Amino acid sequence: MYQYTDFDRAFIQARADQYRDQLTRWQAGELKEDEFRPLRLQNGWYVQRHAPMLRVAVPYGELSTAQVRVLAKIAREFDQPSPELLQEAQAKQDLLGAAPSRLTTGYAHFTTRQNVQFNWIPLDKSAEVMDLLAGVHMHGIQTSGNCIRNITSDELAGIAVDEIADPRPFGEILRQWSTLHPEFAFLPRKFKIAIAGAQEDRAAVAWHDVGLYVVHNAEGALGFKVLVGGGMGRTPVIGTVIREFLPWQEILNYLEAVVRVYNRWGRRDNIYKARIKILVKAEGQRYIDEVESEYRQILEQDGGQHTLTQAELDRVRASFVPPTLKLEHPSGEAKIAAMLQAAAEDDPEFGRWLKQNVAPHQNPALRAVTLSFKRLGQAPGDATADQLDVVAELADTFSAGEVRVTHDQNLLLPWVRFEQLPEVWRAAKALGLARSNVRLLTDMIACPGGDFCALANARSIPIAEMITERFQDMDELHDLGEIDLHISGCINSCGHHHSGHIGILGVDKDGKEWYQVSLGGADGSHLSGAAVAGKVVGPSFAATEVADVLEAILDVYRQERQAGETFVQTLRRAGHEPFKAAANSARQATARAEA
Repeated sequence: MYQYTDFDRAFIQARADQYRDQLTRWQAGELKEDEFRPLRLQNGWYVQRHAPMLRVAVPYGELSTAQVRVLAKIAREFDQPSPELLQEAQAKQDLLGAAPSRLTTGYAHFTTRQNVQFNWIPLDKSAEVMDLLAGVHMHGIQTSGNCIRNITSDELAGIAVDEIADPRPFGEILRQWSTLHPEFAFLPRKFKIAIAGAQEDRAAVAWHDVGLYVVHNAEGALGFKVLVGGGMGRTPVIGTVIREFLPWQEILNYLEAVVRVYNRWGRRDNIYKARIKILVKAEGQRYIDEVESEYRQILEQDGGQHTLTQAELDRVRASFVPPTLKLEHPSGEAKIAAMLQAAAEDDPEFGRWLKQNVAPHQNPALRAVTLSFKRLGQAPGDATADQLDVVAELADTFSAGEVRVTHDQNLLLPWVRFEQLPEVWRAAKALGLARSNVRLLTDMIACPGGDFCALANARSIPIAEMITERFQDMDELHDLGEIDLHISGCINSCGHHHSGHIGILGVDKDGKEWYQVSLGGADGSHLSGAAVAGKVVGPSFAATEVADVLEAILDVYRQERQAGETFVQTLRRAGHEPFKAAANSARQATARAEA
């Protein structure tokens, strides 16, 4: 993991001290609310439906166990509203009728962009939390506002067997370049960058404002394929390739040009048309030409001041060397593999866990293990304080003190010794974190939705709960195979519903919660294929109809699939019509039953 320098530590603490002063002045009435609001937002402090929400950055998804324990401490000691506030909030939720929500407290929520959120921290405690975070090199800087947000990447970065080059050093360089960049602090709209270094895209790169794929050119030189203008929201757009190959040394100069042209020409008169995807879509080649012109000027007139040197890359790479582990001798690996195979045959549950939750590793003596947080009674992405503490213990014992946040809102142990897999499985199972549903239907992505977010039109958590309850049978889940189910509470698409094989979007109809279902989306992974937005299958459905509609869609899949086909493969071969007809028939049947 990246080791903070004296400058990094002083910078983070100075920012926390500055925020404490701002908070104190606001509490004393020396700063008006309109003056304090942008200051707290610049540090990740929102005010949501019921209470403040803090968003903490986790650059490229890496966490140390010291950081995990501080997140647990924050969840346990600070994510605690007054009983009166919680009672008032629950009463508001109960008025919404069907599918009541449980407004839990004392937990952290992991997002698809490798951030951590807390939903109940009082603002008068926020400076204490900032100090705690700074003590373990964490912060909320640029997790809000019209600036360059947290740099995200593949949870298998540095260990994936299909890796071209480790993207984490470049992610760290991008973090340092973008943090408090004086020119890009007030962009037309928020700006998100993702980077992937493997053949498979596990970071939904094409759906970002800027997406970077590490590649080699024909001569074997290392560089980037650059995409610009991806995004979800009201107008889902896949990023446009504007450079097939850019030498790695020039990535900061080129991004400087990309963002500068956007800052100059992006719309500021309409929040819905302010993202870079609208500019790229409207201007097309003209935008690309402007970027190339700006890039040439940066190199020729400004001297390419951000050109990276090998020495700088080596300096940052030095923080990302594999940990020193006592590994099994290679001659013993075959014996261990045979023992694991025998154990899997004796215990089908363990065998399923090995298949779904354990990934191969660049080092054949190691494995990457995903801890599944998707279970009945727990919202997708949520982790309680107690769970975070035990995850830290697991990571210290089995994963060299490191944890990673996945795009799918789980946590991953990246350095597990091959022979320790049975022990890890038993420990994770005892903690309820070994459910073998990774990449299956109930391993869904979901935003907090209307339970917490002031922007949401409908709630996501009760829908996720109803689906999880309906599909508890592990035999059924494994028979259905790998399916990406994504749920968003509004068109802002924080639950990435556009990219789900099955996407569910909450909408408002006359003050009531309804849900649109889309099919065929993809995020760019091997499971999904090339990134594409799903298509809506018909009119919106009531909350009570969603699980029945999903069941009907999956029944069509069972009937239509051919040997070896996944859900999305069957959908693409058979077309949307039979699935659309089944969804609408299920709605009618549910309406008749309720009548």
